[in-house]
Amino acid sequence: MARRTPPLLRHLFRGATDGGASRLPLDLAESRRSVTYMPRPGDGAPRRVTLIPGDGIGPLVTGAVQQVMEAMHAPILFETYEVHGDMTAVPAEVIESIRRNKVCLKGGLRTPLGGGVSSLNMQLRKELDLYASLVHCFNLQGLPTRHEKVDIVVIRENTEGEYSGLEHEVVPGVVESLKVITKFCSERIAKYAFEYAYLNNRKKVTAVHKANIMKLADGLFLESCREVATKYPGIKYNEIIVDNCCMQLVSKPEQFDVMVTPNLYGNLVANTAAGIAGGTGVMPGGNVGQDHAVFEQGASAGNVGNEKIMEQKKANPVALLLSSAMMLRHLRFPSFADRLETAVKRVIADSKYRTKDLGGSSTTQEVIDAVIAKLD
Repeated sequence: MARRTPPLLRHLFRGATDGGASRLPLDLAESRRSVTYMPRPGDGAPRRVTLIPGDGIGPLVTGAVQQVMEAMHAPILFETYEVHGDMTAVPAEVIESIRRNKVCLKGGLRTPLGGGVSSLNMQLRKELDLYASLVHCFNLQGLPTRHEKVDIVVIRENTEGEYSGLEHEVVPGVVESLKVITKFCSERIAKYAFEYAYLNNRKKVTAVHKANIMKLADGLFLESCREVATKYPGIKYNEIIVDNCCMQLVSKPEQFDVMVTPNLYGNLVANTAAGIAGGTGVMPGGNVGQDHAVFEQGASAGNVGNEKIMEQKKANPVALLLSSAMMLRHLRFPSFADRLETAVKRVIADSKYRTKDLGGSSTTQEVIDAVIAKLD
């Protein structure tokens, strides 16, 4: 992916000029850029990262990341905490660790169905105000798919919408569930999407909505996106209704670049795009806010695996390895990120070591060993 040069980044955040993308003072703009996945020069000092192995295949794939980080001699120190989806809440010491370290890497956490048990994933996002979910769905050389030239970034509002969890039983047999959309959250996710597009040389941002039916809620989301779009004249902006979006995704996905969506739609769109580009097992992602970031497998479908995969130790570590490359860039270690990404892509291109979901029969450890062998 092409990236802006430092002079262009400085120009982006320069004081008021003619119709540019940002009018923030440099010091404030730098702090806001912390939510993007851009390589920035660092001092090279080791960074502590909170590690949550999670449920199911989580310990396998997070263990894979630890092995590769050690093989690269990456300046990362992990603080490991046991968290499982059947807990009533994320332990306070885990939240404190993430607040202290600013960055977390996690495996999947099971979310119990029904029963009034809250999702720990949602708890983390709300507690740390991780308002933006980013999933990068793209073709990998050597991995055949129905469509080519797929390179989609799905940016999803992460804290409100249908996932607010505001529901109650009005009378027995009647449940009311509220969809919450605010201008504040809509504006900041739109700004994040356009900022990401600008800094990463992306050409187009597409807002996904259902404003033809939910005229007030999704209408407010669209209004916010339109306002922000006027501040980025160099980036094409368009809108698409979510049902048409799904149809277009499976028929002509190469038309999409950056997509910005409310919460529920983003979950569906990201998993659909991931399936088109090669599967959820190879798509990286993360959840970010102003001060904290949690990196994990990008698409949520099947992220804890099944008993057979765990018994055979054949979980696919690619998605979390690529998410870890995102994390390394976020931590200002771009050279390590490049080495990791290049090694993973070489293993996929060689097609000798692949897990079952990618058409192979390799174990997790065999894939890890292959990645380590490809490190420059």
